[in-house]
Amino acid sequence: MTVVLLRHGRSTSNTAHTLAGRTPGVELDDHGRKQAAAVVDRLVGLDIAEIVRSPLLRCEQTVGPIAADRGLTPVVEERLVEVDYGQWTGRPLKDLLEEPLWKVVQRHASGAVFPDGEGLAQVQARAVAAIREHDRRLAEEHGKDVVWIACTHGDVIKSVLADAYAMHLDSFQRIVAEPASMSVIRYSATSPFVLRVNDTGDALAAIGQAKASTNGSAPEQESVPGGEVGV
Repeated sequence: MTVVLLRHGRSTSNTAHTLAGRTPGVELDDHGRKQAAAVVDRLVGLDIAEIVRSPLLRCEQTVGPIAADRGLTPVVEERLVEVDYGQWTGRPLKDLLEEPLWKVVQRHASGAVFPDGEGLAQVQARAVAAIREHDRRLAEEHGKDVVWIACTHGDVIKSVLADAYAMHLDSFQRIVAEPASMSVIRYSATSPFVLRVNDTGDALAAIGQAKASTNGSAPEQESVPGGEVGV
């Protein structure tokens, strides 16, 4: 099973350099709407079984075009919502740089808890649980490998990727997830394989062809010396 982790397009908060968090009504800006429309072409040739999204408006707007194009009704998943940044919500990023907690977030994320908000470890736990549960459900429903989309937020995506890499959460800031980027994870019966990270290119259709890459040279779901993955 393969999940495309789609970050929402550029928002009005991104361009204002503020921490949107769960502030209601934060929309995509004009460029973000173009990014959302471009998702349709970027996924041409790839069958999408389902779209799952964060409940926030910017994610709803991001998946709108691809959902309409594929005739899918997105599933709203509360566990993929943005981090609850508590008292940091809505504040300018330049001001947050002066907060002592900023360095904790950068260097010891597993111990970071936002004032009156949630901890990053909590974010990872809920997000990974949601992704893996939907992945298992879709495997059972379809009885075969399918590709699905999870549209969510930067820190949420980075925490899921860190789990897939078996990377300690304290290092998750080394991962980049830009607006409208796609990161791709294929979950096997034994372990996840990260196929793309922060992809902002034209098309992802090639991920549907990965099964043929090893030509039977290794057992299914195992890595091959030289870098290929037997999926």
